[in-house]
Amino acid sequence: MGRDEEFAQFVDERWPVLVRSAVLLGCARPEAEDLVQTALVRCYVAWEKVSGAGNRDAYVYRVLVNCHHDTHRRRWWRERPTEQLPETPSDDATGQVDDADAVHRALRRLSPAHREVVVLRYYAHLGEQQIAAALKIAPGTVKSRLSRALAQLSTDLDLSELHGGRAS
Repeated sequence: MGRDEEFAQFVDERWPVLVRSAVLLGCARPEAEDLVQTALVRCYVAWEKVSGAGNRDAYVYRVLVNCHHDTHRRRWWRERPTEQLPETPSDDATGQVDDADAVHRALRRLSPAHREVVVLRYYAHLGEQQIAAALKIAPGTVKSRLSRALAQLSTDLDLSELHGGRAS
């Protein structure tokens, strides 16, 4: 399989997960798609290096996180996130929309460093070593950030009111 075909297959398989990861990092859906596209362009240019890495996913997530950081550094003059999101009515009988909204609000209240490890661990399903490689931090730092983030999430009122009265 050639370079272009290999890259195209990787993008086809990973696009939805990468976009969702970017949304969980705090991007709006259109911004998340732009962010993933930017990250994948960078990966395409260095595809030999990416495909030769021990873990492609960790490498691509590192590029995604770097692009996310770069975006926020350059956006100082644009929209600013707020503490409180406007109320959004939901007619969803199953409560899934409300649950997703509660999780997003809770994630937004985490620091960017804590949010990154939570998203990479529980959404992207990367292990501690992979997260450490992706974020270029020590595995112990991953563990401590994850521990602090989970402690903060365990006291989050939005999560305690998830559909069915359970907190995840």
